[in-house]
Amino acid sequence: MIRNDAPITPELVREHGLKEDEYERFKALIGREPTLTELGIVSAMWNEHCSYKSSRIHLRTLPTKAPWVIQGPGENAGVIDIGDGQAVVFKMESHNHPSFIEPYQGAATGVGGILRDVFTMGARPIAALNFLRFGAPDHPRTRHLLAGVVAGIGGYGNSFGVPTVGGSVGFHERYNGNILVNAMAVGLAKADEIFYAKATGVGNPIVYLGSKTGRDGIHGATMASAEFDDTSEEKRPTVQVGDPFAEKLLLEACLELMKSGAVIAIQDMGAAGLTCSAVEMGAKGDLGIELWLEKVPCREEGMTPYEMMLSESQERMLMVLRPGLEAEAEAIFRKWGLDFAIIGKTTDTLRFVVKHHGEIVADLPIKELGDEAPVYDRPHISNVFRQAIAPETVAAPVSNVEALKRLVGSPDLCSKRWVWEQYDHLILGNTVQAPGGDAAIVRVEDGPKGLALTTDVTPRYCEADPVEGGKQAVAEAWRNITAVGGKPLAVTDNLNFASPERPEAMGQLVGCIRGIGEACRALDFPVVSGNVSLYNETNGQGILPTPTIGGVGVLDDVRKHATLAFKREGDVLIVIGETKGWLGQSLYLRDICGREEGAPPPVDLAAEKRNGDFVRHLISSGLVDTVHDCSDGGLAVTLAEMAMAGGIGALVPECPVDLPCNAFLFGEDQGRYVIAVDGDSAPDILYSAASKGIPAVILGMTGADSLTLPGEEPISVAELRTAHERWLPAYMSGEIAPTP
Repeated sequence: MIRNDAPITPELVREHGLKEDEYERFKALIGREPTLTELGIVSAMWNEHCSYKSSRIHLRTLPTKAPWVIQGPGENAGVIDIGDGQAVVFKMESHNHPSFIEPYQGAATGVGGILRDVFTMGARPIAALNFLRFGAPDHPRTRHLLAGVVAGIGGYGNSFGVPTVGGSVGFHERYNGNILVNAMAVGLAKADEIFYAKATGVGNPIVYLGSKTGRDGIHGATMASAEFDDTSEEKRPTVQVGDPFAEKLLLEACLELMKSGAVIAIQDMGAAGLTCSAVEMGAKGDLGIELWLEKVPCREEGMTPYEMMLSESQERMLMVLRPGLEAEAEAIFRKWGLDFAIIGKTTDTLRFVVKHHGEIVADLPIKELGDEAPVYDRPHISNVFRQAIAPETVAAPVSNVEALKRLVGSPDLCSKRWVWEQYDHLILGNTVQAPGGDAAIVRVEDGPKGLALTTDVTPRYCEADPVEGGKQAVAEAWRNITAVGGKPLAVTDNLNFASPERPEAMGQLVGCIRGIGEACRALDFPVVSGNVSLYNETNGQGILPTPTIGGVGVLDDVRKHATLAFKREGDVLIVIGETKGWLGQSLYLRDICGREEGAPPPVDLAAEKRNGDFVRHLISSGLVDTVHDCSDGGLAVTLAEMAMAGGIGALVPECPVDLPCNAFLFGEDQGRYVIAVDGDSAPDILYSAASKGIPAVILGMTGADSLTLPGEEPISVAELRTAHERWLPAYMSGEIAPTP
C-alpha cells in the first residue's frame, strides 16, 4: 500500500505507469508538483486503458454513423434504433489481464462491468456473449484458466439473470501468457428514453449509488495498460471482486429511479472507479465537479482519498440528480438495500476538486484531464504479407475423411458444449436459437421481432495480413447474422493487441482498424461502441492480433429464421459463393499438414454483400430454412457440422470444380454459405443466383446416416459426433493428454 504522505519520486511515477515526459507534461499543466491523490488521478486518466492514447487517432477513421444509429462511440454503450420505438444498447469490453491473474473474479467482473455499461444507458440487459482465447492445451495453466473463466462467466451471468447466448472459445500458444476474455452485453430500451453521462446544471447533487467502496481493484486500469512479466501473480490485489446479486438490485433500482425523472446524468464506476466516472460526467457537460470523500460509503476502515479515488470496487454508479428529488431517489435505493450518498456537487469552475474532511487533496482542470492526455501517432510498420499458397502444392498427408475427423475433434473446432452448458442461456424465456449455431437469436419482448447476435474474428488471418484479417472479422460477423436470416445493423469491437510501443504490433493494430473500416463501410455495418486492449504480452511475447467483432442484426419475424441443422433427407446441397481452394492460413494446413503459413483468404466485400443479401432474401421468402456460413475448416467441416446438428448424413459424389479434392473440401474461401433446399426449388435458386452474377454450385444431397466425401468411404454421423463432442470434456477432466 502506498502511504498517503508518500513523496513523489521518479520511482513512484513509474509505478503509476507514467513516462517521465508524461509526468512533466502533467506538472506543466497544473503548474506545480502534484499531491499523491492527484498523481493517482492522472495515472488513471492518462493510462492506455482510459485515454486510448495510442489508438485514438486511428479509431477516428472508423465509420460510426447510419440512419439507425442513435448513439455511436463515446458513451457507456452504443445505441441503435430497431423500429417500433425500440432501441438496442450494446457494447463489448475486455477483462484480459485480471482474468489471467484471477480467472474466476476476472471473468465475473468483466461480465458485471459490461452489464452496467448497458443498463447505465437505461436499457434492460437481455443477452450476454463472450469471446475467449486461451494458450496451448498442453500449457500447464490452460486448463485452470479455462475452468476459472467459464465458471466466472456462468457464476455472474446466471446469478444476475441474463442469458449467455453465444461466444467463441479457441486455443493458441501465443495466448499462453495472456489470455483474452471479451464480454459483450445487449440490452433493450425505449428509443426516446436513453440516458447519457453528460452532467448539466450548476449546484446539482452528485450521488453515489450501489455497493460500498473497498480496496479491491486499485490500479486495475493501470495494470490493464502494462505488459505482464514473471511478477504478474503479485498483481492479484488489483482484481476486483464481484457480487451479481448486488448488481441485480442495482439494475432494478437504477431503472426505477430513471422512470422517476430524477436522473440528469449517470455513469458506471468502471475502470479507474470514482475518478473516471466523475471526470467524464463533468467534462462532457463543460462543468466542474466537487467531491466530498468523507461521504463515500466505505466497507473498510481508514481508507485514504487516494484509495477511494482509485478503487474499482464493483456494482457502483455515480449520478447527477435533479435538485429537490434527492429524498425520492434515496427512498428507491434504500428499498433495494443499496447505499445512497450525496458526495458532491456540480460547479461552474471547470475544476475537479476533491476534498476529504474539508482538506483539498486534488484540484485539477477537469477538461484537460481528458483533452490534454497524450495522443501518440506511434511508429508502425506493415507486416510482410505471406505469399499465397497454390492449392496443387499442398499434398494430402492423410485421407480427407481422416482429416475431417481430426478437425472436428480438434481443440479449436470441437464442440464447446462443455462451456455453454455452464451458462444459463434460456433465462428470461426469449432465447430462440441457443449457442452452437452461426448466430444466437433472441426474441424482442413478445416478438415477432428478434435480434441476431454474434462474436467473431480469425486471429491467424490478422497475424498474416492485418488489413485482410480486419476485413474478414467484420465479414464473418456479417455472414453469421445473415446465415440465420438477420439483417446486420451495427458492430461493437474489442481490439486486443500486444504492446503499441513495438512498431510491428502497432502496425497490426493500424492495419486491422483499416480493414475493419473498409468492411464496415462496404457492408453498411457501422461501429457504435468498443474497447481497445493493448499490452497483451508477457516477457515480450505478444498475443496474436485479435480485433474481436460483436455483431447485432434484426429479424422482423423470428419464426422465419434459418438454422444450420439438416432437416430433411433428399434436400439438395448448394454452395453459394466462389470456391478456389484457398489453403493459406487454413486449419487444414495448420492442424493436418503442420504448416502455419501463407496469405489468408482475400475478402471480396462486394461479393460478400451480393451473396449475403441473396441468402437473406431466400430465408425471408421462406425458400430456405437450412443455412450455414462456411468458414474454419472449409466445406467439409461445414457439411459435418450441419450433419451432426441434424442427425442426417449427406453425399457429395464428386468435386464440382477443377481443384485438388483436399483444397476443394478444406479451403477457407470467404463469402460462402451452404444451403439445403428441396429438389423442386433448387433450379429456381440456381437460376436466380446466376442472373445476379452469384456463383452457386450443387454439392450433393442429404440422406442416410453418414457423410460421404468424393472418393472416400462414408463416415457415420455418429462417429463424427463422438469425435466432435469428446475432446473438451475429456481434456478438462484429465482423461486425455493435453495435446495442442
